[in-house]
Amino acid sequence: MRNGPHNVASYGPNIYTKSAVVDPYPHYRRLRRLGPVVWLSRHGVYALPRYAECKATLRDDATFISGHGVALNPISNRLSRGTTLNSDGAEHDRRRKLVAHRLLPRALRDLAETIDDLAAAIVDTAARRRTVDAVADLASALPLAVVPDLVGWPRDERGLLIDWGGATFDVLGPLNRQAVMSFPRSLQMLRFARRVVRRRTVLEGSIVDELLAAVDAGTVSREQCTALMIDYIAPSLDTTISAISNAVSLFASHPEQWQLLKNDPGLIPNAVNEIVRYESPLRAFARLVRHDTEIAGAPIPAGARVLVMYASANRDEREWKDPDAFDIRRDAGRHLGFGNGAHACAGQALARLETAAMLRALINRVDRIHVSGPPTWAENNIIRRYQSLPVTLESA
Repeated sequence: MRNGPHNVASYGPNIYTKSAVVDPYPHYRRLRRLGPVVWLSRHGVYALPRYAECKATLRDDATFISGHGVALNPISNRLSRGTTLNSDGAEHDRRRKLVAHRLLPRALRDLAETIDDLAAAIVDTAARRRTVDAVADLASALPLAVVPDLVGWPRDERGLLIDWGGATFDVLGPLNRQAVMSFPRSLQMLRFARRVVRRRTVLEGSIVDELLAAVDAGTVSREQCTALMIDYIAPSLDTTISAISNAVSLFASHPEQWQLLKNDPGLIPNAVNEIVRYESPLRAFARLVRHDTEIAGAPIPAGARVLVMYASANRDEREWKDPDAFDIRRDAGRHLGFGNGAHACAGQALARLETAAMLRALINRVDRIHVSGPPTWAENNIIRRYQSLPVTLESA
């Protein structure tokens, strides 16, 4: 092992290769063993693989800032200017308040029954077919039926949403082949959103419809409206698709946990937290260091970038007992799968609502879940989710 800057332990392997994306956990374990701060020599960034340092960094948004971008490449950091993700302090709070009030638990109560009904219909259809793709037929179906309407995306222009949404995450990694291939689709989404805002072809009563009223009042610019539209539709789709498809896979491979859930539906909130802890939808985001500081005694200079590794923190042996075991009885509410602090995921209440609704629908209609063919993982620098997951649903 070589030392990086200031005698911080250094890690040479590329954690963004295809094999590392498909199976990142051996990398995470090695990084955690090296220390609380590890220099990734391939990417020129200080990695934080352990839980305590990740959480402390996320809660110190005065020192570790997002306003210069959270990507590992300068192109994405420039392109993301104007978004909630790429902002700090009062400006971040102002942008977040424009939209986040529509995604709070109390604001979503009126949607809960509709989401339950949609989940039940989706699972009914899948159970009748018996063998389905858990990604296309279960995990994607519910968010696509809920999120675009809530945000206001035109109903006849949704065919590319998942592909575009994945690309907006992919470009936030290092400037590797995967990111470069995703830039055109990310820019297509941006151009389309600009056209929607300009032509006002949004759904009445939606989040963006409300933002356009703010544009008319002069309190929001048209450019901010476009950025906020993408800000909330892409994460609200991909993270939930990840959580639901991972849930199906985990319960297929842990039938005893599935039986526990069927016997006690009151465990559903616990199960959602454990799913997100065990298979975190987001791998990691970067932060820029505002001034010279220390993390766990390691000096970190101003202008450096730190990589907050949510997925590794959620498997940290120092924080979790038997972290590589999937157990829905675990109290996993403190996981970092949705971030923490000022930049915690604004759409997490909606993601929880949708995932819980899908689990309720499944336990009411399905006795056993079997993986019926080889699954494939999506190749994405940031989002961890299946591309396809063939399953068979056995009903009584």
